[in-house]
Amino acid sequence: MRYLAPLLIGLLYVVLMSLVPEPHRRRLNAVVVAGAGAAYLGGGGLGGWEFAFTALATCVAYKGLDSWAFIGVAWLLHTAWDVVHHLKGHPIIPFAHDSSFGCALCDPVIAVWCLGGGRAPWESLRRTDEFAGVRRSALRTKSATLKE
Repeated sequence: MRYLAPLLIGLLYVVLMSLVPEPHRRRLNAVVVAGAGAAYLGGGGLGGWEFAFTALATCVAYKGLDSWAFIGVAWLLHTAWDVVHHLKGHPIIPFAHDSSFGCALCDPVIAVWCLGGGRAPWESLRRTDEFAGVRRSALRTKSATLKE
């Protein structure tokens, strides 16, 4: 359960965030990852480095307001910071010793989703072309658009 629960939490995050329509989904994720970047400020145990990381995470999250890639990078930065805290600092949840470890497993799941464009998992199941199985006319040009 030590390994499975954080992965399931990451997947649950992806599913719940996928319910938020675009572009609000991207902007909300940028705000969430900015907040995650400040999670250790209250007592992470690494002194001034906590402020330096928070400044870096905030800058990357700000760029994420317009880019899923920056949101994914911010989650990967937070993953690295979780590993540092698990090994050298204090856990993200003071009474849960392995909480930073769990966060380091959960965050990459979210990062991969963000780096993939933050699409709802069920969007790939929908067809965008209702005539996908039909042969195209030889007169069709590349400039013609598909009905969506």
